[in-house]
Amino acid sequence: MATIRVKQIRSQIKRPADQKKTMQALGLRKMNQVVEHELNPQIEGMLAKVAHLIEVEEVK
Repeated sequence: MATIRVKQIRSQIKRPADQKKTMQALGLRKMNQVVEHELNPQIEGMLAKVAHLIEVEEVK
C-alpha cells in the first residue's frame, strides 16, 4: 500500500469528542505535527472524518 503524510493544520479545541479521539488515534496531538501512515481502509475512514483539520500528501 501507499504511504501518506498527515499534518494537523487546525486546532482540536471545540471539536466533538469523536473527532479528538480520531486525531489522537492518528497520532496527532499538536498543531503542525506530521505523521506517516500506510494507507488502508481504516486510515482512509479516519482521514475522511477529520478532513477539515488535516492536510494529506502521498510520500513517494
